[in-house]
Amino acid sequence: MAFALSTMQLESSAFAAGGAIPTTYTGEGDDVSPALSWQGAPEGTKGFAVICHDPDAPLVQNGSYGFVHWVLYNLPAATGALKEGSGEGTPGLNDFGKTGYGGPMPPEGHGVHHYFFWVLALDKATDLPEGLSLPELLKQAEPHLIGMNRLVGTYQRD
Repeated sequence: MAFALSTMQLESSAFAAGGAIPTTYTGEGDDVSPALSWQGAPEGTKGFAVICHDPDAPLVQNGSYGFVHWVLYNLPAATGALKEGSGEGTPGLNDFGKTGYGGPMPPEGHGVHHYFFWVLALDKATDLPEGLSLPELLKQAEPHLIGMNRLVGTYQRD
């Protein structure tokens, strides 16, 4: 079921689906990851990964469009939520060149950007090393992907 949406539900107490991401979760604020929670993982889920990607970024990075803000993996099947600024899981490499979360920071005057927070349900627990890029994670995760869904938030710099 590679990259097909599932019935999992992903939400955040920080912003509504399609709503504006508060400044505290951006590069202009405290730059901490928002709280996320999900439910309805497919039967057989053994682990999760979380990604945040901005497809509106006017860049080609690592062979794909947009900008990767967060790559997080090695989350056990019992995980159903991440607290604000969570240190759970293993951080991957974002397009800022750092591990962990890097909040929205679109170019000034570039308009509204959409930030896709994805949760991926895997049929295998992972023990991957820290610092994987998104393409490296997806190479490992795709064969084990049994469900996924997204939450989209927006942000615009003045």
